[in-house]
Amino acid sequence: MKLFLRVFTVFGLLLFALSAFAAQVVTIYSADGLHDGDPNWYAAVFSQFTKETGIKVQYIEGGSGVVVNRVLAERYSPQADVLVTLPPFMQKAAAEGVLRPYTPKAAKHIPTDLKSGKGLWYPMVNNYLCMIYNKAALSAAPQTYDDLLSARFKQRLQYSTPGQAGDGTAFMVQAFHVFGGRDAGFAYLKKLQANNVGPSSSTGRLAALVNKGEIWIANGDVQMNFAQMRSYPNISIFFLKGPDGKRYTLALPYDVAMVKNAPHPEAARKLINFVLGKWAQDRIASLARGFTVRSDVHPTDNSFKGLQRIMDGVTIWTPDWNDTLEHLSEDVDRWQQVTGS
Repeated sequence: MKLFLRVFTVFGLLLFALSAFAAQVVTIYSADGLHDGDPNWYAAVFSQFTKETGIKVQYIEGGSGVVVNRVLAERYSPQADVLVTLPPFMQKAAAEGVLRPYTPKAAKHIPTDLKSGKGLWYPMVNNYLCMIYNKAALSAAPQTYDDLLSARFKQRLQYSTPGQAGDGTAFMVQAFHVFGGRDAGFAYLKKLQANNVGPSSSTGRLAALVNKGEIWIANGDVQMNFAQMRSYPNISIFFLKGPDGKRYTLALPYDVAMVKNAPHPEAARKLINFVLGKWAQDRIASLARGFTVRSDVHPTDNSFKGLQRIMDGVTIWTPDWNDTLEHLSEDVDRWQQVTGS
């Protein structure tokens, strides 16, 4: 009997140890962009998080739609604890029921209009759609959408794929807005296809191609491209003018959420609290080259001043992301038809 109790006790302690070990890992599926540059925000934040909590971060990166589709594919056996992606893909994850409500400690410092009404996700880094060009190949950035239709950009221009990449989806939605509706937007994208190299599921890959001069123009977002400029000296950010002469961009935040039935829910809560906490948010401008989401964080560093210069004179608008999601499937199908992609 005593031998049995000893064996049982040892077995129980082993299970406890294994359980404790498993709890020391948290897995995050994230849209690309926040791991760009050296140093970069994710590397710094994950390192500090592990130092303070003992929890290691397993990081999986992909296009905005790609990481959500992976979570959907794993819904009956979740592998991710935390999801970071751009709209409307976070809205898609919420609609598909793969997110778990959670109220982080920083919630009161995040503007109400930026977060999910049901507590399913919160903005983590504020960000905006942009374009980039190779400043070694071009003496100046194109000014208007019509400029991109010039024959000199044939096979020298590429934008990421709507429905797969968050920035690519935003580029399509921006065309609807700038040209006054879906029909006019698709008419423009059909003309633009004559110059487009082809599909890309990840926007982040395009900056390297622009930097090397393989293409001259691509879509992107301010945070990612500003961070990449530290390693890619030939790229520069610009915004196109619409038919009304105004330069437009749309708000495109990185949103963060807990995955439903996450393998390590407590570790997930801790990581979400950490990335929204003051230590991490204070470093978004300097390391991520993005914008804090907290109303009580006010950066003054040179990177933040650079961001302000980039955004100067640009008109910011916010889509109805629920409407975008509702029409996304049919819009992507139509995009494929008009572009032949």
